Amino acid sequence: MDFNMKKLASDAGIFFTRAVQFTEEKFGQAEKTELDAHFENLLARADSTKNWTEKILRQTEVLLQPNPSARVEEFLYEKLDRKVPSRVTNGELLAQYMAEAASELGPTTPYGKTLLKVAEAEKQLGAAERDFIHTASISFLTPLRNFLEGDWKTISKERRLLQNRRLDLDACKARLKKAKAAEAKATVGVPAGLLAPRLWLEPRGRAEQELRVAQTEFDRQAEVTRLLLEGISSTHVNHLRCLHEFVKSQTTYYAQCYRHMLDLQKQLGRFPGTFVGTTEPASPPLSSTSPTTAAATMPVVPSVASLAPPGEASLCLEEVAPPASGTRKARVLYDYEAADSSELALLADELITVYSLPGMDPDWLIGERGNKKGKVPVTYLELLS
Repeated sequence: MDFNMKKLASDAGIFFTRAVQFTEEKFGQAEKTELDAHFENLLARADSTKNWTEKILRQTEVLLQPNPSARVEEFLYEKLDRKVPSRVTNGELLAQYMAEAASELGPTTPYGKTLLKVAEAEKQLGAAERDFIHTASISFLTPLRNFLEGDWKTISKERRLLQNRRLDLDACKARLKKAKAAEAKATVGVPAGLLAPRLWLEPRGRAEQELRVAQTEFDRQAEVTRLLLEGISSTHVNHLRCLHEFVKSQTTYYAQCYRHMLDLQKQLGRFPGTFVGTTEPASPPLSSTSPTTAAATMPVVPSVASLAPPGEASLCLEEVAPPASGTRKARVLYDYEAADSSELALLADELITVYSLPGMDPDWLIGERGNKKGKVPVTYLELLS
């Protein structure tokens, strides 16, 4: 018990001495040992690395999980060292609603069939998003978080210890300075040949000894801290590698999304009646015997598949002459890649001439551009005149 009280009193004395030294430095009443410029630069770079790593980490978390409530929940699970429960992505939830709607509204109707196809694509998008979040969390977020919770905490601890060693050193310098001043004042008027009393020399000798010990501890701690700060360069290299992994996973994710949506457009193009409104004014009911006019009122959803009737595939389009009347100008809404030689590739916003042939699928027209002609999907066109 006596030993503990002595240690407690000693620790309290050290804390008080450091507090006094720190306060006097703030008010300019005490000298402060300055670190060299290289050391200060290392400290500034470490602080900047820590601050920007925190910002990048937080914003990446927002990118991967925009819902703040979900982020808080995941944070609590991690702090409690429990597994984060699997969460349904927004795409998967939308796919579920669309599938349920199709089941209730009629899965065999054009709308129901389209809902099922879009639901399947949304489910694939949700799965791709889930994979991206998982990959990005492991390859990017985890290394950043490990730096902040591991290396940076070690650096912060050693910096605080260095600060304490520096305060102890400056306090020892101040005590030695006071001891020398008291000795000089006490020896005023003493004959030169008379030795100074031992009482005068003890405070100075003790202060010099304490200063040597404090200087040694400060130098040792400064070297340890410097080595840790120089390790920030290795941290940058590691974070650079993680950044490349993040970009790679993000590229893969968006490529998957593009491929899924492109496939969906192709599949929707095969569905008759999967169209949305047009900018053209409403027209009176049309006869089913006028496929060209009917096609003019249904331009929207892109597709890429060929749907020619069985007997039409063998038709040689080069031998087909456009009808004397019934040709129209059309603006291409989307880029279209021809599936085979019987189709005409299209570029968005270009103007082509289109017309229909007797018995032709109403979802397709014949398109002409210069001396080239081929089948084109109606859904890619906006008929002008």
